Amino acid sequence: MSATNPQPGPYDPNQYGTPQPPNQPPQYPPGGYPAAGHPAAPPVYPGATGMPMQQSNGMGTASLVCGIIGLVCGITYFLWVLAIILGILAIIFGAVGKGKVSRGEANNGGSATAGLVCGILGMVIPAIYLMALDAAIDSVF
Repeated sequence: MSATNPQPGPYDPNQYGTPQPPNQPPQYPPGGYPAAGHPAAPPVYPGATGMPMQQSNGMGTASLVCGIIGLVCGITYFLWVLAIILGILAIIFGAVGKGKVSRGEANNGGSATAGLVCGILGMVIPAIYLMALDAAIDSVF
């Protein structure tokens, strides 16, 4: 009898050849050194922090905006109530903004100072108007 290869059937596992081995991960040289083309990670120093903290300039800016609007409302006689409210807010925001600048959390000390000054003036001008109105009413009656 002679050994003949049988014809492969429709479900013969050897019909398409032997299976290929799966892809292997790249082999690195011994000794723990990175392969060529891969830079080493930078050293980490004790006490080193990640990203620096961003400046929060919102209070100084809010103080400046409230102070300017309060000053304009204070110059306009019939908006004196709004001028006093915005002046108080500008003084509060300006003080908080100046505190943040002194702690290094913000860098807009000029805006906070300008808002504080505008807020004070926005409160003083209506007070002067009201005192002048009171004096005028007292002199008439």
